[in-house]
Amino acid sequence: MAGSDPLSSWNEGSTKQSILDFVRGVTTAGSPHFVKPEDRIAVFDNDGTLWSEQPSYFQLAFVFDRMKAMAPQHPEWKDNPLYTAVLNNDMKTVAAGGLKGLLELATVTHAGMTTDEFAKIVADWIASARHPKFNRLYTDIIYQPMLELLAYLRANGFKTFIVSGGGVEFMRVWVEQVYGIPPEQVIGSSIVTKFEMVAGVPVLTRLPQLNFMDDNVGKPVAINAHIGRKPIAAFGNSDGDLQMLQWTTINTGSRLGLIVHHTDAAREYAYVASSMGKLDVALKEAATRGWIVADMKNDWNRVFAFEDQK
Repeated sequence: MAGSDPLSSWNEGSTKQSILDFVRGVTTAGSPHFVKPEDRIAVFDNDGTLWSEQPSYFQLAFVFDRMKAMAPQHPEWKDNPLYTAVLNNDMKTVAAGGLKGLLELATVTHAGMTTDEFAKIVADWIASARHPKFNRLYTDIIYQPMLELLAYLRANGFKTFIVSGGGVEFMRVWVEQVYGIPPEQVIGSSIVTKFEMVAGVPVLTRLPQLNFMDDNVGKPVAINAHIGRKPIAAFGNSDGDLQMLQWTTINTGSRLGLIVHHTDAAREYAYVASSMGKLDVALKEAATRGWIVADMKNDWNRVFAFEDQK
């Protein structure tokens, strides 16, 4: 029947069929692979898996815009090479600062305000900022095949979680509207917050101090702490997702690991390594561990929903 394909943006082939077979197996009563609904947990990385991560992480674009907006109140920033690199759009210098530099930029721009104030800043930015290549809102640069996959899993009794190295309070502002994932099902990196009374009003204030980095080995640790159930499906795109994929798929029973491989320079980007991370060890392990490698160019007949718009 026309229109009945739940994964219509996926080309027919072994990748799509493997997903369909997995879901059919774990949801069919009497199947040797059947999994009870309460144990149907699927975890998704965000950057590069659900939405694009090029030419830089979208939250880094937010950091750049915040730095520029805050700069007039901070003339002392002119003496900091990292900060002046941001103000001059010098991505090479920013990238050379590594994770330490990125964390410094994030704490400077994300702290010193209440959680409500930060949520308002993020909401205003996400509603107006545009991607430099596509000239569309960042929330338009979402992979349509992955949106279909999220919906397909939920229609089959799965609970879907985001497990990302991005800031948890940055994502929670908009993910429910964009992905249909409620904020309580988002796990991410965080900075320290402090409860205090301000003019008789209780608030949570964000402090310039890292609380938890949800990447690499941090991902399975965070899943265990926040979800309390081991996932049966994990989706990522880089070595930052390696341990999450390993931990999810090591158990007996039906398990699904999938890596989004960026191979389409025409419709999106083609890369295995960039300043935003690399896909090396995870890609090598995919073959031995039976993980699916979703080739963007060959497995997706559509990357973004706006491709249909004339």
